Amino acid sequence: MRKHTLGSLTWLRMMRFTNQSNQLSNEYLKRFDLTTAQFDVLMQIKTYAPLTQSELAEKVTVTQGGMSRMLARLEKEELIERKQDWKTKTISLTAKGEQMIDTATPCQLHFQSSFFEDVLTEEEMKTLYTLMSKLEKNSREKKLPTT
Repeated sequence: MRKHTLGSLTWLRMMRFTNQSNQLSNEYLKRFDLTTAQFDVLMQIKTYAPLTQSELAEKVTVTQGGMSRMLARLEKEELIERKQDWKTKTISLTAKGEQMIDTATPCQLHFQSSFFEDVLTEEEMKTLYTLMSKLEKNSREKKLPTT
């Protein structure tokens, strides 16, 4: 078996951190009756509404099938509404959804920030942010190997 490279070890650490962070965030967001995926979807709708389901799917990490089920649940809970504008169906928050996300957001952002602020200096956080931005940009432009 090949030895791991520094790059593969870094990727594994990032995956473990992301998984642990998401598990803790899911547990934390239960107090708002939300999952991290639902929180993300509601935040995107708040930021970009009105938007279509396909526009929303491009902005989050939920599959199209998962998106349909999630939107149906959020609509049933009266957090979002879907409106037909001629040929286009758009999604926006209801007043209840707006209130929910406005209540949950500061708490969730504080909780997420604590993962970094508890252990990193301001300079380390700036460096990490710069490096993660660079990695994210590269991942969006990355092509699959041909072999």
